[in-house]
Amino acid sequence: MRPLARTAALNGYVELSRSLGLDPRALMKGVGLDTADLAVQDRWISGTAVVRLLELSAAASGREDFGLLLTERRRFSNLGPISLLVREEPDVRSALALLIRHQHTYNEVLHARLSEGNGVATLKVDLRLGEPQPARQGTELAVGAFHRVLCGFLGPHWRPSSVCFAHPAPRDTAGHRRLFGPSVEFDRDFNGIVFYAEDLDAPNAMADAQLRSYTRQYFEPIAAPREASEVDRVRDLIEALLPTGRCSIEQIARSLGVDRRTVHRHLARSGETFSSLLHSTRTALAEQFVANPNRSLTEVSTLLGFSSLSAFSRWFHEHFGTGPREWRKSRGGPAVPGGN
Repeated sequence: MRPLARTAALNGYVELSRSLGLDPRALMKGVGLDTADLAVQDRWISGTAVVRLLELSAAASGREDFGLLLTERRRFSNLGPISLLVREEPDVRSALALLIRHQHTYNEVLHARLSEGNGVATLKVDLRLGEPQPARQGTELAVGAFHRVLCGFLGPHWRPSSVCFAHPAPRDTAGHRRLFGPSVEFDRDFNGIVFYAEDLDAPNAMADAQLRSYTRQYFEPIAAPREASEVDRVRDLIEALLPTGRCSIEQIARSLGVDRRTVHRHLARSGETFSSLLHSTRTALAEQFVANPNRSLTEVSTLLGFSSLSAFSRWFHEHFGTGPREWRKSRGGPAVPGGN
């Protein structure tokens, strides 16, 4: 199945896009995402869509350093619950080891590994998308995020021996050198960061040994594999595909890189079917969207994958016992003239 990413991967995206004269809502909609998703950092969305969004945004803005600009808006907390534990690790080595071991808990696209030899440490970072597609911006965002983590432990003026990218150099490397320092190399055989191994032994001044035991107790249940991960992935993809009008079992299977029978088999293990998940997901979203007076009912019908407002209204009445306009009004929201 194809990987997902937490919405926190796009932290600062809306603000950055607007500052560059872009329309973030239109760009996100073009890849099946919604700006409303970004309000919840721990929501999972298509990792492929995130990477595609970054490439489109870089092209639309004319900024080849778009991924790096987004990196500069990231915070340590964007890692999610694991950030609480990482902050309490005694040294850089254990902090990185923790981030790598549990990378699936904050980004399933990410594949990082650390190696040491001859006094040099090499942190290699790749994106695994399940299909070939341009990923320059996503790669630079990932490498930049790890660089910021290292600077958080080693100080803002810390500089690695080199930062390497497998793709060619951009026309202007000023943004790269501003963020990473002078030793940025392109057309290398890997993406990642090279630094002195002794930096791994640098102590974490923020760490509290007693607090570390508490954070580990808190994090371990979260880090455990999710029993219904297949169901969660299908549900997330349903949410992403509904607005496109292409939410079918065939499209879900293609997005996950499997055939439809495999999807049915995974869902059956949890007592679900594609139809039951589609219905429960659409119903939950309908309650959320219709309750929001800032969304027109025509917009809601599109977001839920209906071809027309009348089709949505009939479905809503069948499942809620009343029309969407009346349902909204009964909950204190204003009626929308003409269904809009």
